[in-house]
Amino acid sequence: MKATLVNRIRVLRFQHGEMSQAELGQYIGVTRQTIAAIEAGKYSPSLEAAFRIAYVFRVPLEEVFQWEVDEQAD
Repeated sequence: MKATLVNRIRVLRFQHGEMSQAELGQYIGVTRQTIAAIEAGKYSPSLEAAFRIAYVFRVPLEEVFQWEVDEQAD
């Protein structure tokens, strides 16, 4: 089994006035580079950062992040 954390941050940023990565980073207290890495799936945010991101967009955590499991993978 293989699992991957995926997110909709880019979509949500654009749905919220084309918010930049830097602006989102300022709202939650991280750098633009951290937001870019989270969006690209290269870095998993802390639980607190994940909740902060969801709060900024006023959506449930599950609307920002999803845990995709591939049952076929070894």
